[in-house]
Amino acid sequence: MPHEVVTVEWDGRPVGAFVPAPLSEVGELGSAARLDAARAEGALSATAVRHDSRLEVPARLLLRAEGVASSRIEAIDAPADAVAVADVDPSVAGPAAEVADNLRALDAVLVHEGPLTREDLWQWHRILMTSADLDDDLKGAWRDRLGWVGGPTPHRAAHVATPDDRIDALMVDLVDYANAPTHDPVTAAGLLHAQFETVHPFADGNGRIGRLLIGWTLHRHLGLAVPPPVSVAFLRDVGGYLAGLTLYRTVGPDDWIRWFAGTVERAALSTIETLAAVGELVASWPVRLERLRSDAAARRLVDQVLTHPALDVDTAARLLDVSRPTARSALEALAGHGVMRPADLPATGEPGRPRRWWVAGELLDLLAR
Repeated sequence: MPHEVVTVEWDGRPVGAFVPAPLSEVGELGSAARLDAARAEGALSATAVRHDSRLEVPARLLLRAEGVASSRIEAIDAPADAVAVADVDPSVAGPAAEVADNLRALDAVLVHEGPLTREDLWQWHRILMTSADLDDDLKGAWRDRLGWVGGPTPHRAAHVATPDDRIDALMVDLVDYANAPTHDPVTAAGLLHAQFETVHPFADGNGRIGRLLIGWTLHRHLGLAVPPPVSVAFLRDVGGYLAGLTLYRTVGPDDWIRWFAGTVERAALSTIETLAAVGELVASWPVRLERLRSDAAARRLVDQVLTHPALDVDTAARLLDVSRPTARSALEALAGHGVMRPADLPATGEPGRPRRWWVAGELLDLLAR
């Protein structure tokens, strides 16, 4: 898989920028990589949540773990309570809003049907960068400047990305490959991610968009309604992740695909454990409320918690069609029985009484683990 290193100028000094070979030129991988990819595909198929309505909502919650972990890889971290609230309250700012934008971008990826286009990538980038400190003309557009990874300047960087005048041609190739890959789905997902990270087409957010591509590929080519949270597994071995990408660029795709396939397999297997834990937790909630009256608002509200892990009084009142005082009493009852807790949110510094939220604390903590 030949590549180029082209000389460009930055701050008056030359620097070598990496231009990968197109994905259309990647041939057959070695037998070990193919075997690892096949084993990962088998694990994905065995653990897939496709049509079981009882598991659909808990499985969708795994996307929260994926989005949070993908953000944490980029050192964008926020308390689980704040992220849950930011996901439903656009007035929340800071890191929690950026993580929530990642969750919304992931949702957009997995509802997308049809072939991938550059416009899709630009739209996902705009969603991801909604709250980011990035010039508006760089949101949803290829970068128009040199990009690099791992250093204060390109002269001291771990990787200097493809020059901006070569981005579009490589991204056309990437999109064409994504729609009709010449490899199995797991290998294709790994190649697409590594190629995207190598080109680094955006001014910011490349890692998160590149990881969204993994989910899109597994969703489209394996029919997975909810891909496993691969970023959680990446986060457990960031060193291996970065080393694998370096090997992809310098040696070839085989070692990277072997690491990637093993990580995907572990993520698939851990999905079953997480879904079981979520199921046990949710089943415990009505039991905790057995001493409440059968018509108590709290007993009706507990059925909404799985799909609404962050609630305020107005939302609870709307869901139950009750008054605000009744809704508040229901939330406080759920908090008293450990189903929810008052959200621990950072102070905004704005005048006035802040909006009060309750979150499904145990559920969020389970997913954060």
